[in-house]
Amino acid sequence: MLSDFYQPPHRILLGPGPSMVDPRVYQAMASPLIGHTDPQFFGVLQDTADLLRYVFGTNNEFTIAVPGTGSAGMEASVVNFVEDGTKVAVFANGFFPDRFTEMRRRQRANVVRFEKPWGEVFGDDEAAEFVGRERPGVVMFVHAETSTGALQPAAAICEAAHRCGALVIGDCVTSLGGMPVDVDANGIDIAYSGTQKCLGAPPGLAPITLSAKALEVMRARRSSCVSWYLDLKLIDEYWGESHRYHHTTPITMFYALREALRLCLQESLEARFARHQLNHRAFVSGIEALGLRMHVREGSRLWTLNTPRLPEGCDDGALRTRLLEEFGIEVLGGFGPLAGKILRVGLMGASSQRQYVLLLLSALETCLGAGGAVQAAESVYSQ
Repeated sequence: MLSDFYQPPHRILLGPGPSMVDPRVYQAMASPLIGHTDPQFFGVLQDTADLLRYVFGTNNEFTIAVPGTGSAGMEASVVNFVEDGTKVAVFANGFFPDRFTEMRRRQRANVVRFEKPWGEVFGDDEAAEFVGRERPGVVMFVHAETSTGALQPAAAICEAAHRCGALVIGDCVTSLGGMPVDVDANGIDIAYSGTQKCLGAPPGLAPITLSAKALEVMRARRSSCVSWYLDLKLIDEYWGESHRYHHTTPITMFYALREALRLCLQESLEARFARHQLNHRAFVSGIEALGLRMHVREGSRLWTLNTPRLPEGCDDGALRTRLLEEFGIEVLGGFGPLAGKILRVGLMGASSQRQYVLLLLSALETCLGAGGAVQAAESVYSQ
């Protein structure tokens, strides 16, 4: 029989998620439960919706969080906006477009893909040509690709999609709260994310926002959504004025998300973006001082998820094990075509801190038997 209270080891979470959690978010999670139909809890939901509009950069009426991780947001976008035979155009340049494609295959959608090597991004003209040629009903792209560290510009994809009457789904799991998403300015119709990355809350909720056009399409849909749990029409009734019961919401997770979003507002998005960008620049400078290079070309890199290429002959598993066991630092490696070739280093939310950048670079100096990384990063900070 287990008799001891579980005490996890101390870890510095610098992988692709989850990221570190601010003590104020933990404090919010310790608040007493109230019921999911309590008028006070509906106030928590309203606060959360308002703050999510701020970080998404939108005025969308439908802006909520569904229970589950970012993959629940992805699946909600599939089951609510893709039906049998819907033509879906997918911009595929990493792992998560593949996951998206698999979800759509199970929906018996007609999927067409524009393929690029993992880590490359799509140019405006070629993106517009692909969408214009295929004329799909739904277009999907990943704004911030967690498997590669690449940032995909959204505007040209959205413009091309709207010209042919298509809805656009954007995966913002690794960008929301750490880089500009600008849902309204870019024209993304369905955007989803997760709580455990740049927002700095534990995993467990998936923020999602729908444009007026997407909301109109969803409410006009006549066939039943194949998922009852992720049926946004039903969830909309719970969040809306009727507060019609749908499921028991994870109350403590909403306490956490509300507080994490409040901290975003308190810091301001402008300052938050600048912090993420600065720590990214310092980290890259340190990596280059070690004689390494980044997998993604400059100008297309995420500030939030960094992918340095490993030196020839380096055992990434042994390196990551040493970082974890000797320094308490978690980073992850690549997978798919990037297995054994890169590290995936998340500098997101509360993990995007100067002290963590310098600690990781110092640890890499020790593990790789090289120097100059900390000094190079400090030079960026001193500027």
